[in-house]
Amino acid sequence: MGRSVAGEKTAASMTKEADLYSWAVRQAELLRAGRLSEIDPAAIAEEIDDVGEEEYHRLESALRVLMLHLLKWDHQPEMRSRSWTLSILDHRKRAQRQLRKNPGLRSRLDEALEAAYEDAQLEASSETGLPVRAFPPRRPFDYAEIMERPVVWPGDEA
Repeated sequence: MGRSVAGEKTAASMTKEADLYSWAVRQAELLRAGRLSEIDPAAIAEEIDDVGEEEYHRLESALRVLMLHLLKWDHQPEMRSRSWTLSILDHRKRAQRQLRKNPGLRSRLDEALEAAYEDAQLEASSETGLPVRAFPPRRPFDYAEIMERPVVWPGDEA
């Protein structure tokens, strides 16, 4: 009980490394109680930054899968499947949801599209067996096309 605030901060930081969940719960309790001298502000700021990056990566991931299936759709029309169609529709919704829930991500949309295309191009090569050079070296889709281009499986026309 006679520990100093500095000792508590060190213990809290060590606990974060060993058990992030318990550390986060404890930091939230301290914040709600107004016990600001006992929190680990640098580590809390780092975790908040990580939350923001996680939201960015969710957007990038949805765009990656979306472009992966569009590349496969374009380069292997004989292999098109209902699964690809549904994946495209699903990942469009995921990307839209991320941007709706996190409007600040719009400022990083071009960055996410570029990074997602780099990965989608390599994955498309791996999944189709086609050489990487078979796919455009630069992203062939703009955001509007990715989100609005008709991709309909026969029988699913509305």
